[in-house]
Amino acid sequence: MAGDSTAAVYESARAPRAGWGQALPVFTAPEVEVVDRALSGASSKSFADAGLLDAILRDIEPGDWLLISFGHNDQKLYDPARGVEPYDGYQAYLRTYLAGARQRGAHPVLVTPVERRRFRADGTAYSSLGDYPAAMSALAREENVPLIGLNAASMELWHKLGPEPTKEYFLWLEPGEHPNYPDGITDDTHFQAHGAIEVARLLGSLLDEARVLPRGSLTGLRRPVPDSALVWPAEPPVLT
Repeated sequence: MAGDSTAAVYESARAPRAGWGQALPVFTAPEVEVVDRALSGASSKSFADAGLLDAILRDIEPGDWLLISFGHNDQKLYDPARGVEPYDGYQAYLRTYLAGARQRGAHPVLVTPVERRRFRADGTAYSSLGDYPAAMSALAREENVPLIGLNAASMELWHKLGPEPTKEYFLWLEPGEHPNYPDGITDDTHFQAHGAIEVARLLGSLLDEARVLPRGSLTGLRRPVPDSALVWPAEPPVLT
């Protein structure tokens, strides 16, 4: 996986914060290895500029699948190190991921960025990611690569759940609720364990429906999964 903080793996000192990529192994078959290279704060541009795409392409093997999901930080146009316009730099950088994977015999898959927790006064969810999901969708059509519509599917889920229940998915904690966040936290972008697991389930279901991965790669998509199923490493993962 190449992506940002919503997909990244977090160490135990930051639990219960978790990315959907961190939770995806809960739903994969034993013979499937999930290599999550997502980096907190990364955009399609900064990830590549930092050499992290090169690191993936160094390690990726023919027949592997590369899930690519950016957008949250690409829209930060005030930051020249990360911000890129959706139909300009964003598509251009994403093309380098697609080309690199294809050159190595791997299969790239574009995953539209998961939606933040955003609600109008009447309780309806709305998109915060502008034209980036649409730009990725257009690129997938142009390049004839699989597209997983996680943005639309997640926004539909948030709308169905509503403003209050979604707090159990995102990183909302009361003061004293967790030792890693003694003062509490209100975060409408990042997930706690329950949210990461359910977004991973959603992604897995979309991958399964689209028949992107080999049959049998995903398992248990309908079974209940406790938050305790998630694993936080002692140290942050090494991405290079």
